[in-house]
Amino acid sequence: MAEIATKLPVKKSAAPTKSEDWAPFESLRREVDRLFDDFRPFDWRLPSKVLGFEVPRISRAEWQVTPAMDLVEKDDVYEITAELPGLSEKNVEIKLSNHTLTIKGEKSEEKEDKRKDYYLSERRYGSFQRSFQLPEGVDADKIDAHFAHGVLSVKLPKTAEAKKGEKTIAVKAA
Repeated sequence: MAEIATKLPVKKSAAPTKSEDWAPFESLRREVDRLFDDFRPFDWRLPSKVLGFEVPRISRAEWQVTPAMDLVEKDDVYEITAELPGLSEKNVEIKLSNHTLTIKGEKSEEKEDKRKDYYLSERRYGSFQRSFQLPEGVDADKIDAHFAHGVLSVKLPKTAEAKKGEKTIAVKAA
């Protein structure tokens, strides 16, 4: 038996004009690089109020030395918690003025080591200040602060009127 050879037509296509046609992941890489270049967490538009508290704007320089503080609303109290490692209650000051609660702290540490063949002296200083505009309904006379194991907890009890202001609405089937 003789085999019959069949020739199939070969189509030639034009050479790709864009580099993406040759390297499909190149455009993806450029897009990811652009996303990382545009990433600026300090330029995000943060909410101006959280749980009724006026949230202050923090600059990039302040962000490095200002401790994070958690704001939590419970049924009868607002609570502010801050981790302040290396500080004692003597180094923390809390003031209330014109519905603004200000928390200040200062840390200073000095270390000196003298030995026969060397002398080591280190000093570290730092301070922070955070202010919060209190929401309506906080009983300013009963604000309480505790400091234990490097954690500051400030409790801001709600007034009786603020507690009554909440109403549950029943949901009815249509």
